[in-house]
Amino acid sequence: MPNPHDPSQLPGLLERLSAHDRPIPAHPNEAASQARSFGERVSDGVAATAGSWTFIILFVSSLGVWIAMNSLQGDAAFDPFPFILLNLLLSCVAALQAPIIMMSQNRQAARDRLHADLDYQVNVKAELELVQMRAELEELRNRQWEMLMQIQREQLELLNRLAAHTAEHAAAHAAAHPAARTADRSAG
Repeated sequence: MPNPHDPSQLPGLLERLSAHDRPIPAHPNEAASQARSFGERVSDGVAATAGSWTFIILFVSSLGVWIAMNSLQGDAAFDPFPFILLNLLLSCVAALQAPIIMMSQNRQAARDRLHADLDYQVNVKAELELVQMRAELEELRNRQWEMLMQIQREQLELLNRLAAHTAEHAAAHAAAHPAARTADRSAG
């Protein structure tokens, strides 16, 4: 019967556990970044740029320069107060920027769902491996228990043989030395 504490048996256990393994899928971010179209890359770039402090600072600065230049030029300004051209440009930027950012957010939501699905698969696989490891440990415990019971039976057999041998030896000694037996009786 194999020894469950024998380290040489570990590869066999690992082979049995890995037999149920599926190949590790590619990381979803890497797969998503490799499969992006030109439009998707542009929308991700716009979303990343428009959502940064650098963009906000540059955009507010540009607005300030536009308003200052047109205010200082008076009637000769190309976009005098109330800055109708600026309002038109801001409306166009908002009208184009919002759907582009939403496309990027939709793809991010799809990546998040993929991450959640992969997390679920990992959790299920981990649970299955735990169940399998528990079964393996239970099997090892049962084998150890059987080994201990066999050892105990062997020890009882050895003790019985030792007791029988001791009784035979005592009987042989008593038969060989009858004077020792009468001395023992008179002392008691």
